[in-house]
Order: sequence, then structure tokens, then C-alpha cells
Amino acid sequence: MKIFTAILFVTLLTLQVSLWVGKGSLGEVWSLKQTVAEQQKINTKLKDRNAALNAEVLDLKNGLDAIEERARTELGMIKEGEIFYRVVENLN
Repeated sequence: MKIFTAILFVTLLTLQVSLWVGKGSLGEVWSLKQTVAEQQKINTKLKDRNAALNAEVLDLKNGLDAIEERARTELGMIKEGEIFYRVVENLN
């Protein structure tokens, strides 16, 4: 009976060690869950950015409003007959 109890104790101890330490342990599972959650946040941000870029591409392909907006903001272009005013703030 003592041998059976010793074998049972050693088996239980081995299972506990593998549960708490090593590959597949609770600590590793918890760490992997955190890594997955962080990656899902990054993926969500990237999906949102991709959707915005896709909408901008479609707008550029299909409409002149986006092209006009870019010409005004990025290139400083104005329509014929418009007057351009530049407001410069005093940095002093």
C-alpha cells in the first residue's frame, strides 16, 4: 500500500509541476492570451486604417472632390477667380 501511495504522490507531484511550470503551463497560456489580445488590438487598428485608405482610393477614383481637396491642402492650389489669403501667426 505504501508503494501505491508513493507512486500516486509522485504522479500528482509531476502533474502539478507540469501544470505550473514548463511548456503548456498556466503561465504560458496566460502569456499567450495576452499576446493574442494585443495582436487583436493591433489588427483592429490596421483594419480601420485599411478601410479608410480603401475609401480614399475609391473616392479618388470616382470623384473630383477628393482630388480638389488634395490639390488645395497639399499643393496650395486655388480655383480660377479665387483669392488666396495666408494667415501667419505672430510667434513672439
